[in-house]
Amino acid sequence: MPWPRRARHPARPRLTRRGIALLVLGGILFAVALWFDLRDLLLLAAVGLAMPVAALGYLAIRPPALTVHRTFEPGIVGAGRSSTVRLRVRNRSRRPFDGAHWRDLASPALRTPPEAILPAIGRTEPYLRSGDDEVGVEYRVRTPRRGVFEVGPLRVSVTDPFGLARLDRVAGGARELVVTPRITPLDSAVGLVASVDGTVHALQRRTHPNSDELIAREYRYGDPMRRVHWAATARRGELMVRDEEQRGDPELRILLDTVLGARAHPPGSGGLREGADPLDPAFELGVEIAASIGVHLIGQGFRVRVDPVDDPDADVAAIAPEGGGYRSGGGEAALLEDLARLESPGPAPARRAGAGDRGMRGATPTSARRDARMPAVAVIVDPSAAAVDGLVALRSSVEPAIAFAAESVPHAHVVHLEDADWRVIRVRRPADLPAAWQEAWRTAREAARTGGRGGA
Repeated sequence: MPWPRRARHPARPRLTRRGIALLVLGGILFAVALWFDLRDLLLLAAVGLAMPVAALGYLAIRPPALTVHRTFEPGIVGAGRSSTVRLRVRNRSRRPFDGAHWRDLASPALRTPPEAILPAIGRTEPYLRSGDDEVGVEYRVRTPRRGVFEVGPLRVSVTDPFGLARLDRVAGGARELVVTPRITPLDSAVGLVASVDGTVHALQRRTHPNSDELIAREYRYGDPMRRVHWAATARRGELMVRDEEQRGDPELRILLDTVLGARAHPPGSGGLREGADPLDPAFELGVEIAASIGVHLIGQGFRVRVDPVDDPDADVAAIAPEGGGYRSGGGEAALLEDLARLESPGPAPARRAGAGDRGMRGATPTSARRDARMPAVAVIVDPSAAAVDGLVALRSSVEPAIAFAAESVPHAHVVHLEDADWRVIRVRRPADLPAAWQEAWRTAREAARTGGRGGA
């Protein structure tokens, strides 16, 4: 994506159309005066030739010296919304600065206002500042899609008093505006609930029959009677309750198709034509699905991990921050920002030695122990056959296993996943996600009640 870059050297003044016209007219008058020996025209010709040159010199010795401070409100904004850009422009010259035009440069995806007149600024006040050497301007910018966009620097254009020459300078630097994916609200009453007495706890008791997750402790005032551990009470001769705090932070894993391995891209093309929009509509749908589900579950008290479908155990490709996932209390914002910075997929990255033998082809014993029976949601857009095989191999270590598939996923891949007891649900657009979410967890609850696995 092309970003506006600040010039390494100051821009030189150049003639405007008026200055060029006057210079051409002066040259014609000078030629006519010499040809017909009209000395009276020589004065006009000299004026026509000298004024544009004098205008260039005027701007060369009086370049603008400005500092710019740029802020966004809000600094992180959702796609489709607007952010207010505020600029504080200060004059660092000992001369007043007026008659200039300004325009904020930005990525082509953002539409900044057209060139406008910059209010007059007084000369710099190094000691007793009254505020005359600083002005503020602001505008609103609409963010049509997710991504990280650079806004700035500020382009300031000045002209001489006669408008014969123009000098464009950039002031200040560029700042990042983070645009997060759109979020589709999901029903909070549908799906897993982060509670030791809810679906997650029942699932963990069923999938870890040999784990000692129920540790008895002495009864404390306020403990609910439903947590009384009667066997331990009979053994100890005093009232004991189940201590389940170690299971109070349930986890869920989101596997996101970040590579689109089934799509072929010419070598070195990055999957994009020069000047093409770098965002793939199907990929953006997958990002929105992952963002909506992640934000919903973090709000429900889950610790959410986000791994790539292509190689979920490759540390270099992990989306989640170091430390292992997103939690409530700021995790939603961190997840959205990380997804905003997720680049649109190009060619599949080269695997490290031995990476194809683990990852989606089969979790290592360490990974299997770490992720044993963790609920998993896969968001697939156009996965390769190897990635689908990896999801099939991963099925034994996750429960429930739900996959949201875009229309671009081949039917053969869907059948392959369903044969491995993945619950695959098609999602054609973000508006279909709430109904798909309800359908996914309805089948998951039915499978949990029957103690087996079922397809969608």
